[in-house]
Amino acid sequence: MPSRFAILVVLFLLGVLHALIGWLLMPALAAIPLLPVLLGGWLLLSFLLIPAGLLARVIQSQPLSDRLAWAGMLAMGIFSSLLLATLLRELCLLLAPWLKLDHDRLSLWSALAVLLVTAISSVIGYFNARRLAAVVEVDVPISGLPAALHGYTIVQISDIHVGPTIKHSYLDAIVDKVNSLRPDLIAVTGDLVDGSVQELAAHTAPLAKLHSRDGAYFVTGNHEYYSNAPEWVAEVRRLGLTVLMNQHVVINHQGASLLVAGVTDYSAHHFDEAQRSDPHAALAGGPQQVALKLLLAHQPRSAAAAADAGFDLQLSGHTHGGQFFPWNLFVPLQQPYTAGLNRLRNLWVYTSRGTGYWGPPKRLFAPSEITRLRLVQT
Repeated sequence: MPSRFAILVVLFLLGVLHALIGWLLMPALAAIPLLPVLLGGWLLLSFLLIPAGLLARVIQSQPLSDRLAWAGMLAMGIFSSLLLATLLRELCLLLAPWLKLDHDRLSLWSALAVLLVTAISSVIGYFNARRLAAVVEVDVPISGLPAALHGYTIVQISDIHVGPTIKHSYLDAIVDKVNSLRPDLIAVTGDLVDGSVQELAAHTAPLAKLHSRDGAYFVTGNHEYYSNAPEWVAEVRRLGLTVLMNQHVVINHQGASLLVAGVTDYSAHHFDEAQRSDPHAALAGGPQQVALKLLLAHQPRSAAAAADAGFDLQLSGHTHGGQFFPWNLFVPLQQPYTAGLNRLRNLWVYTSRGTGYWGPPKRLFAPSEITRLRLVQT
């Protein structure tokens, strides 16, 4: 849990931002009866719901805890769009004199536009987040790939975040879609859960249905470590997935060898030094001559070490592709890649935008995905 001081700082900043929105918009809306009152009421409710939703997990009683989390996360998504639209409106008003626009008229209509844009983006973002992720087809060209592995398919799912707003039915639909793609191998690249095994075991149960020719493999993400990673590792193994923690397996596919390795999350050492993420250790004891070395690593920033270790392909997630604008603009401050297929020396890195979502049930310009990667000869 965060410290009391950190909570007070966050509450203060949250209050300031809510007050700023009201100060900038409510005078402009005064010409329309009740609208300033409704906006003020919403801002007060939002200020209360967002921290309540973030702290809902401390409430043991269900379904109250989940319902409070739902309300808080919805409020957070709406607030994010409202704040961004309000700031953009202020920029437009600053430019009004240079564009020779009527400032008073623009003030009212732009304030109404802020409310409309917030409503539309929140509704679209909600449906984008809650729908079943679309299948993204990706061909990965591998130099010298044996004919036996040409067309080999890996289906990747990542960042599902089973928790207060994502439950059994959501994951069950994902699993059914993955199985319908008939993959040769399934990769689950971390951040499966937000909560304890005791709370969520019934909702992660659909993972037991995952089926592919060469198995399903799992690596931990940072959110597993927030939720007692050792218990989740045991639970995922119980469901039949192979958990790779700085380890590898070798698969023989029609006479060609494929090394599949996995590392613990990039930040795992902050929770347990013995689980420090190490792509080199994941190769220890493995054969030198294999057709392909595949690494599953939750965070894209494992790529530099993976390239040094000699991997050919890394599958990652973590970024959510930014999830919704403008957060995608900040991902590069922490990660080398935000989404898609990228090249680092001799290593291909594919970064999934995630199959679920975290926090607000909202996705804008960063759609969720179930990724079907196909190895192809070059």
